[in-house]
Amino acid sequence: QVQLVESGGGLVQAGGSLRLSCAASGTLFRIFAMGWYRQVPGKQRELVASITGGGSTNYADSVKGRFTISRDNAKNTVYLQMNSLKPEDTAAYYCNRWPVNGGVNWGQGTQVTVSS
Repeated sequence: QVQLVESGGGLVQAGGSLRLSCAASGTLFRIFAMGWYRQVPGKQRELVASITGGGSTNYADSVKGRFTISRDNAKNTVYLQMNSLKPEDTAAYYCNRWPVNGGVNWGQGTQVTVSS
């Protein structure tokens, strides 16, 4: 299985920016479609953005125009650039394959907190 480690979260004020990173293992990373997901306590995990192995992207309506997903296959890394952050973006952010099925393993994620 591919091992995924998220980093880059933190505490920022509304309107600020963060860049999240997802470091992956495995030689076949370049062919995997990947996604960033987020979850708040008591809510279902939701897909924020996705990117195919070829670089095609898709975004949730709530983040469209503010977030950008990208990947560097040479570094086995997926990024999420988050601009114009809002308090409602506060969540634990995770990366994984896209789409995901029940039973997949999730890492620890990285916490993003946006203050008003």
